[in-house]
Amino acid sequence: MSEIITVIAPVNIAVIKYWGKRDEDLILPLNDSVSATLDTSIMCAKTSVCARPEFKEDGIWLNGKKESFYSPRLQNCLREIKARAAAEKSVNEDFLQWKVHVCSENNFPTAAGLASSAAGYACLVTALAKLYKVKSDVSSIARLGSGSACRSVYGGFVRWHAGTNPDGSDSVATQIADQAHWPEMQALILVAGDTKKKTSSTVGMRIAVETSELLKHRIKHCVPQRTEEIIQAIKEKDFPKFAEITMKDSNQFHAVGLDSYPPCVYMTDVSHLVSYVIHKYNEISGSIKVAYTFDAGPNACLYLLEKDVPQVISLIKHIFPSSNPDKFVTGLQSKEEPLSPVFMSICEPQKQDLIKYVIHTKVGDGPTEITDGSHLLNEAGLPKAE
Repeated sequence: MSEIITVIAPVNIAVIKYWGKRDEDLILPLNDSVSATLDTSIMCAKTSVCARPEFKEDGIWLNGKKESFYSPRLQNCLREIKARAAAEKSVNEDFLQWKVHVCSENNFPTAAGLASSAAGYACLVTALAKLYKVKSDVSSIARLGSGSACRSVYGGFVRWHAGTNPDGSDSVATQIADQAHWPEMQALILVAGDTKKKTSSTVGMRIAVETSELLKHRIKHCVPQRTEEIIQAIKEKDFPKFAEITMKDSNQFHAVGLDSYPPCVYMTDVSHLVSYVIHKYNEISGSIKVAYTFDAGPNACLYLLEKDVPQVISLIKHIFPSSNPDKFVTGLQSKEEPLSPVFMSICEPQKQDLIKYVIHTKVGDGPTEITDGSHLLNEAGLPKAE
C-alpha cells in the first residue's frame, strides 16, 4: 500500500508580469516573467496524494468538493509526472498503473486574483513528484497546470524563462535568489475583492494576443530590458529600482488589458486609489519606499522593506477604515506608528470596508513536504472532511 504524501506550496506574485501565450496547450508564454515567492506559513495550498491498487478511478477533491479529474490540465500534469517516473525508473510498472486520489485546499480565496492556481498546481505537481519519486526539475510540468505555477516550485525570487523550443522543454523556472537573500523584503496584500473575476486570465490573455498592439511592443521592447534590470536590482538589493520597475510593469500590464478589444478591466476604483496613495506616499517620503503591483484582479500587492511596514499599515488603516479593525490585518505581527499630518493629508478616509482585509507576509521558501501526519486524506485514501 502506498504512503500518503502531503505538501504545502506557496503563492507567488509577479513583478514582471506574464501575459499572453505562444502555445495554449503547452502553456508557453510570450515573455519571461519574474516573481517573489511568499511565505507558506501565511498563505499556501495544501495537497495530499496517494495511489492504491484498489482505487477504481482517479479522484480529486478541491476545497471540500469532489471535482472532475478529467480536466486537460490536470491530466497533463499526471501524465507527465508518470512519464518522468517511467524514464527515471523511480517506481515499478505496477505502481504506475494504480489510480490516484488527490485532496487539496487553499487557506485563501480561490479565483480572486490571488494566484491560487499557481500555488495549487505547484503543490499538486510537487506532491505527485514525491509520490512517484521523481528527482528532476518539475517546473515545466507545473507549467502545464497553470503557467505561473512553475514559479511557485522555488522559493525566494524566481524567473520563468519563456524559452524558444516548440516543445516547451526550455520554458522552465530558475531561482534568482533564495528567501534568505533579502530578508527585509515584505509584502502587504490588500484584498479589495475576493469574488470570482468577470474575465478569467486565460480568456483575457487570448483577447490580448489577438487584438493588442501594445502587447506586441511590450514583449519585444519592454519586458526583456525590465527583466534584466529587475534581476540586477534584486541581486543588489536596490529597493527603489526594484519598486520603480515593479510599478511600471504592473501599469503596462493593465494598459494591455485596456488596449485589448473588447477591453479586459481587472482594476477597480479602489485599486486606482491605492496606486494614487502609494505614489503620493513615496513623493512625500522623498524616495520610493513602497511598490504596488496588481495581477488580473483588484487586489494590490505592496512590496516594501520591513522598517516601513508600521507607517504604511497606519496609512492604509487611516484611508481604508474597517468595520472590524481588530481583524483587518492578518499574517505577520507588526507595530503601527502615528501618522504625521502631511501623510494624513494624502487622502481623506473612505467609506468602510473598501479594503476587506490586509495580509501581511514576506518572501518565503518553495514547496515543503509535511511529515507530521496532518494529511487531508485518511488511511483509506478518502478526504478526512467527508
